[in-house]
Amino acid sequence: MTKMADNASSVEIVEGCRLPVLRKNQEHEDEWPLAEILSVKEVSGRKLFYVHYIDFNKRLDEWVTADRLDMKKLQFPKKEAKTPTKNGLPTSRPSSPEREVRKSLDLNLPPATAPSRGKTLPTLKRKVEPVPLATQVSPATPVPSLPSSAEATQASVFPAVREPTPFKAREEHEQLTTLTTQQNGTARRLIPAQPGRKRKANCGGTDEMIKVLQYNNPQSASVFLPPPEDSQDSSDGIPSAPRMTGSLVSDRSHDDIVTRMKNIECIELGRHRLKPWYFSPYPQELTALPILYLCEFCLKYLKSLKCLQRHLTKCNLRHPPGNEIYRKGTISFFEIDGRKNKNYSQNLCLLAKCFLDHKTLYYDTDPFLFYVMTEYDSKGFHIVGYFSKEKESTEDYNVACILTLPPYQRRGYGKLLIEFSYELSKVEGKTGTPEKPLSDLGLLSYRSYWSQTILEILMDLKPDNGERPQITINEISEITSVKKEDVISTLQYLNLINYYKGQYILTLSEDIVDGHERAMQKRHSRIDPKCLHFTPKDWSKRGKW
Repeated sequence: MTKMADNASSVEIVEGCRLPVLRKNQEHEDEWPLAEILSVKEVSGRKLFYVHYIDFNKRLDEWVTADRLDMKKLQFPKKEAKTPTKNGLPTSRPSSPEREVRKSLDLNLPPATAPSRGKTLPTLKRKVEPVPLATQVSPATPVPSLPSSAEATQASVFPAVREPTPFKAREEHEQLTTLTTQQNGTARRLIPAQPGRKRKANCGGTDEMIKVLQYNNPQSASVFLPPPEDSQDSSDGIPSAPRMTGSLVSDRSHDDIVTRMKNIECIELGRHRLKPWYFSPYPQELTALPILYLCEFCLKYLKSLKCLQRHLTKCNLRHPPGNEIYRKGTISFFEIDGRKNKNYSQNLCLLAKCFLDHKTLYYDTDPFLFYVMTEYDSKGFHIVGYFSKEKESTEDYNVACILTLPPYQRRGYGKLLIEFSYELSKVEGKTGTPEKPLSDLGLLSYRSYWSQTILEILMDLKPDNGERPQITINEISEITSVKKEDVISTLQYLNLINYYKGQYILTLSEDIVDGHERAMQKRHSRIDPKCLHFTPKDWSKRGKW
């Protein structure tokens, strides 16, 4: 280690260099993953290096000392070609291989303008061209040609050389296409619609039959799959282009060194101390503090404990501002208007950005509603997490941004937030999906919720007059308010669908059933629709903003 430190002092390490760095893995064992140097600073005569571990999440980025660097495998960054600046002087800066790849991918894209503070970059919406079935790549599941809008999106945005489809799979594609064109566009409905619910007509189209089998269980059913549709959504978490209005998705092509580095060391929020994962644009003078103090009720940020104590004597809030629309036990949800409660909403976005990498901060919170989940005790209502949604959206997004604070992530509250968002969609009579891309933890939470919700419906199907019960993807979507593309991707993820004798067979094995039952036993908290007091508003009338 001493030799490595001496080498680090003798060799100048600059931003963009790559080399193995010592870290502990989850088993507390030493490993040397490749890392990129993002910044170098000197503290008390000692050099520190801010590193990003390649192929690891950014929340693991950290400052390390020179004795953790393997200088024997040091890779210097390549120099970019010199280009004239505004003053006509040539400049150059080091670039990492990651920037080189990003640059090559952006060659065919139109030039983007610099982002304005607190707003999303307008990006060009590409028209997604449908990919012929015979040229699509088969999914990882045994389904040879399951229709998926995500595949069409991926193929059009990220063009790649496709392997030719085998003859058998091509024949099955032709059978599927023939079956689709011969259907009359209607499906037999065995589940009555709930009274009083007007559902948005976004689940139309022809459905394809799938048979459902359960091992060691005579019960089985037929499920229908819809045909592929053109969509810019990515139901498998594939990033799609940010929308031009209302989106919280950030354009990552404009990341600089400052925003790639976490700038807050520690946050004290009530009885919890949080270690931020990502950059958040708090005022510059607060980033040098060892601890940033937040009022847990109004989320105002303060520079010292003394300032916080003085603030608490004046702060009258003991719960988030807005209307309490749900309460059961100690759990409550508050609906907060981003226009009427701008300061709170902006402070909430600043806190959330510490733990969300793919969303951009919004100072203009007027177009959004924030649903804050709290836990009550004798001191008040303590924030657990939140999600936001647009007041007026032309898309099917029921969540623009969602976050469970780290101290509550292992208590099942993340899934409770997701379930509550779909309960709101049921009251609104819509199907919904979260805005993409999802973070890695967000994708895990949504997949888990979708899986449990869909399996719960399939396992509750009862035979109808001795025949196999029937249900369509559209009906599953209508019951759960989960968008049908997410239903299809979940069935693919669970590896439930097979192709047999010209039909799609959905098989619920013993392992799937047992795993689902174990998961539901651990899910102690559920949203009770009877405790929800929510009336949707028509936000298309701007006077209600």
